[in-house]
Amino acid sequence: MTVRLQGIPYDAHSSFLRGPALAPDAIREAFTCGSANYTTELGVEVDPSKGTWTDLGNLELTDDVELAVEHIRNASVVAMADGSRILSLGGDHLVTWPVVQAVSATTSRLTIVHFDAHPDLYDELDGDRYSHACPFARIMEAGLADRLIQIGIRTMTAHQQEQAERFGVEVLHYREWDGLVPDVDGDVYVSIDVDALDPAFAPGVSHFEPGGMTVREIVDALHQIGASGARVLGADVVEVNPERDVHGLTAMVGAKLMRELLGLLTTT
Repeated sequence: MTVRLQGIPYDAHSSFLRGPALAPDAIREAFTCGSANYTTELGVEVDPSKGTWTDLGNLELTDDVELAVEHIRNASVVAMADGSRILSLGGDHLVTWPVVQAVSATTSRLTIVHFDAHPDLYDELDGDRYSHACPFARIMEAGLADRLIQIGIRTMTAHQQEQAERFGVEVLHYREWDGLVPDVDGDVYVSIDVDALDPAFAPGVSHFEPGGMTVREIVDALHQIGASGARVLGADVVEVNPERDVHGLTAMVGAKLMRELLGLLTTT
C-alpha cells in the first residue's frame, strides 16, 4: 500500500503559542538524521528509498484560516486520489479537521483514534471556532466520523464533557486507562497530539500537561490497532513545537511515531 506524506505548517489559530508550523521540517530532519534506522518495531521497512511512501513536501499556506482549511482538504483529496493512504505532519491540531474531511469521503464508516491530553471538543475557544482546541467538535458535528475514541485525556472541562456526551465520544481518561485500545474494525484514522505524552518525554509542545503517557504506551497502542484487523487510511502527528524543544528530543519522538505510523499505513 502506497502512503503519501504531507507537511502542514499551519499554527495561526494556536491559542497560546505559535511554533508548530515549524514541526514538519524538524520531524523530517530527525527521521533522516542517521541516529535511528528505518525499520519499525514490528520489522516493517520504511526506508524512503524503497518506494512504499512518497514525501509530497510542505503545503504552502497563508494565515487565512478558511483558505488554509480549503487548501489542506483539497491537497489531501489529491494525495489520496489513487487509493493511497495519507500521513500528515502538523502544524497544530486544527489541521486534522480538513484532512479528515478528505479521508471521510473515501469510506462509508470511519473510526478516529485520538491520542491527546486535551479532548479538543470546544465549540469555540475565545470566540474562535477555528481554534486548535475545536477540531473534533467540527469533525463530529459534520458527521465525518462514526466513532471517536480519545485516549490520554487529563484535562476535561465541563463544556467539553458536555460536548463529549453530545457526540457520543468514547473518552479514556488517562488516570483510568488500562493500556488497552477498545476494539476497532473497518476504516480508522489515527491522530496523535504529542502533548498526550508527559512533558518528560516530549518537552517541545506548547501546552505542558504533566502526568501523561509514555512513548512506550502510545507505540503499544498503535501496535494494538495494527493487530485489530482495522484498515488505517490516514494518520497525523501534530502539535510538536520545535521552539520549545530540548536537544531535538520531541522531534525525535515525532520521527519515531512517524516511522510506526508508516508501518501501520503500509501494512493494514
